[in-house]
Amino acid sequence: MRKLVECVPNISEGRDRRIIDEVTGQVDATEGATLLDVDPGADTNRTVITFVGDPDAVVEAAFRLIKKAAELIDMTKHAGEHPRQGATDVCPFVPVSGVTMDDCVALSKRLGQRVGEELGIPVFLYEHAATKPEWTSLAEIRVGEYEAWPSKLGKPEWKPDYGPNKFIPKTGAVVIGAREFLIAYNVNVNSREKKLAHQIALDIRDRGRLLRDGNGKVVKDEQGNKLRKPGLLKECRAVGWIIDEYGKAQVSINLTNYHVTSMHKAFDTCCEVGLEYGLRVTGSEIVGLVPLEAMLMAGRHYLEKQGRWPGVSEKELLHIATHSLGLNDVAPFKPEEKIIEYAVGGRANALVDMTCADFTDELSSESPAPGGGSVASLCGSLSASLSAMVAVLTQGKKGYEEQQDELAEVSAKGQRLKDEFLLDVDRDTDSFNVLMAAMRMKKKTDDEKAARDTAIRKATEGATLVPLGVLERSIAALELAEIVAEKGNQNSLSDAGVAALSAHTCAEGAYYNVLINLASLAPSDFTRETRAKAEEALKKAREISGRVTTRVETKLQ
Repeated sequence: MRKLVECVPNISEGRDRRIIDEVTGQVDATEGATLLDVDPGADTNRTVITFVGDPDAVVEAAFRLIKKAAELIDMTKHAGEHPRQGATDVCPFVPVSGVTMDDCVALSKRLGQRVGEELGIPVFLYEHAATKPEWTSLAEIRVGEYEAWPSKLGKPEWKPDYGPNKFIPKTGAVVIGAREFLIAYNVNVNSREKKLAHQIALDIRDRGRLLRDGNGKVVKDEQGNKLRKPGLLKECRAVGWIIDEYGKAQVSINLTNYHVTSMHKAFDTCCEVGLEYGLRVTGSEIVGLVPLEAMLMAGRHYLEKQGRWPGVSEKELLHIATHSLGLNDVAPFKPEEKIIEYAVGGRANALVDMTCADFTDELSSESPAPGGGSVASLCGSLSASLSAMVAVLTQGKKGYEEQQDELAEVSAKGQRLKDEFLLDVDRDTDSFNVLMAAMRMKKKTDDEKAARDTAIRKATEGATLVPLGVLERSIAALELAEIVAEKGNQNSLSDAGVAALSAHTCAEGAYYNVLINLASLAPSDFTRETRAKAEEALKKAREISGRVTTRVETKLQ
């Protein structure tokens, strides 16, 4: 899975386009980072910037952005409707794919330390990165806003996590942290009455509605505080409004942690609650972008409700999610524009995007890549796909009742393995291209020769680890083939056998690629450990393959 982190810095400038463009230009200038959205507000005098990329690129882009904002924005002259505290007001990291919240906390600390030390700006960590319970909330750090820093900074209790404990008039302070992805999600209803949509919002949102007695009066506690009836969904904010352009009302929802309350949970709950007010949900829309996993979760949910196994392709899961959530209700839902991982995009001319004919044409050309490593990875994906197919063909079959749960898991694992192997098809070629680039480096001076030698060694080690990963993953593919050969639909036994043979080819081919790369490296701990891992993995792969092919051949006689 690709490692992808979102970063959403807010800068205290929403009117001067020149400044905004120069600041956001720092993201465009950082390799590996992709600028997704720039949302300036004149009244707030604030711009929300959204970009994504691999972890290292995102940290670098964020640092450059904060540095440029500090150069161009003077907080002594700033005024706006939105609460603010610094030239770069807040800078959160958000896990999207292949990274954890702990990873994002580590990124926020890396950035915070660099900003504090190199730029001399006070840095406070918040939310999941907070070093004090009271700093978990951004609002608590921002109490009194920019104007309060002269009196707060300098005190021991306000010592920042990084940077000087003193007021810096021009830049103010910056708050850096890690938080969950926020999904802006609107559910459409068959009414033009805002108040009806708002009734749904009051019922579902986390904070709920004010508690009232039989006479409609707000109930208070002994201290005079208004009491509330909690809503049905946690980590959910919601209001009702009307969109004239659509000719219908919406329940406008912010899901602050989609792992706690998912889109499909919010949608289904709106459907249920809406019936109490005579409303029918007609569909929904995603505002901005959404992580791929949030869509896949919805696809799996609705497949399971239909009594189907969720072990289907990513494309099918997205199709089910899109139509089950009614995402085409008010405008066409385009995954390539709305799903973060797709919007960022892969490389142009990726091998896995080719037709079979085009791939084999490229394979048969004079170019040394793609080669055997990519083919071995492709064999692994074919093996996993076949095992998933046999598992699905066993669903609901008479005589296989006891195997249903295990085979359901096989179908899901097969899909995941297939996708990983497909990524390896291009990873293998990419690693070879990196090695070729290292070999083309200059080598006239001693320094150039040393740099080239180091680059070649690192690139060769990287090129070795790719097929090693494929080899180790082939064992998982063989284990799936063994399960479906033994417990799957016996009418598809030959398919299970081909799955095992394909995985075996994958293992042997990957092993060859490990060996040829190791041969070009000087003996070291890396070469010894890698060879040992490869030999152990190949031995296990051969053992499983032998068991499966023997079983299949015996039963087919």
